[in-house]
Amino acid sequence: MTSFPILKTKRLLLRQFIETDIDNVFKGLSHPDVIKYYGISYTSLEATKTQMQFFADLEKNETGCWWAICNTENNVFYGACGLNNMNKEHKKAEMGFWLLPDFWGKGIITEAAAIICQYAFTNLQLHRIEAMVETENMNSKKALEKIQFIYEGTMKECEYKDGKYISLDIYALLN
Repeated sequence: MTSFPILKTKRLLLRQFIETDIDNVFKGLSHPDVIKYYGISYTSLEATKTQMQFFADLEKNETGCWWAICNTENNVFYGACGLNNMNKEHKKAEMGFWLLPDFWGKGIITEAAAIICQYAFTNLQLHRIEAMVETENMNSKKALEKIQFIYEGTMKECEYKDGKYISLDIYALLN
């Protein structure tokens, strides 16, 4: 990717992360309701710099792309959505997303994820987009199903989190 792809819908602006987003990234990735099913969390603003570097490294290494999801009218920060683990040989990537709780239930993730998938299939020539979702995370599974992701199976007790084994459901969308 040469320049960062800005994506827009009627109500959403998906843009590159900027330094001043760190407060919102920390707010999201330290919030108990957000991190309950998310694989990463931070306990300080300083530690959150690791996540900001992750976003930059994906772009630099062309292994993915994450967007800050904002309101088109007033640039209010809603959350993040993106692709990582992009594999050019197999033409696939993994999708992830999170939202600040104030914006849950408003269709923001389905809208943002749909335009990212469209971009990935058209501009990145991907054939497959995968999503790994904790089995108990019903909201994320519903969002994926709304944009036509198909449930492919469950990897039982495949990760260890918070002192117990968790299972991951695999969802995928093919071009």
